Amino acid sequence: MIIELESVFNTEGLKLPFDYELDLSAIQVSGYSPIAQPVRVSGKVENKAGIVNLTGNAQVIYTAPCDRCATEVSKEYNFPLEHTLVVALESGENDAFLEVPNLRLDLDELVEEDVNLALPSKYLCNEECKGLCMSCGKNLNEDQCNCKAPVDPRFAALLDLLDE
Repeated sequence: MIIELESVFNTEGLKLPFDYELDLSAIQVSGYSPIAQPVRVSGKVENKAGIVNLTGNAQVIYTAPCDRCATEVSKEYNFPLEHTLVVALESGENDAFLEVPNLRLDLDELVEEDVNLALPSKYLCNEECKGLCMSCGKNLNEDQCNCKAPVDPRFAALLDLLDE
């Protein structure tokens, strides 16, 4: 979605609302496409006292396997969109402002970048996830396994002495 910003920059108090769905199914995380459903994007671009701000929200349903137990889980996230827009920057790069020199903003590109940056780096089914047994692969959230704890090979000779 392209937003024409000339009228917003030139008219103090003007608000341009937006509300649409964006397909981000092409995003790949560890070889998996976790955003299969369209992202709901809503918000506004507003000129307050000559300062143009973009505020909004991206509602994402993220479906992926848990990083510990591999159970597929869906969670809903609401990522805030907050940017101060300027026509030109006086000095190089500045993360506090988003430059729109031609007064046109590609909102799809901006939302995709914001969502990519906000996605969880470690995705868990819950904070207390126990994961999988390293020996048999059983999901330890469902049941305990009967595997013996692995013996450090450096202490194997001592264990043999105890068995005698």
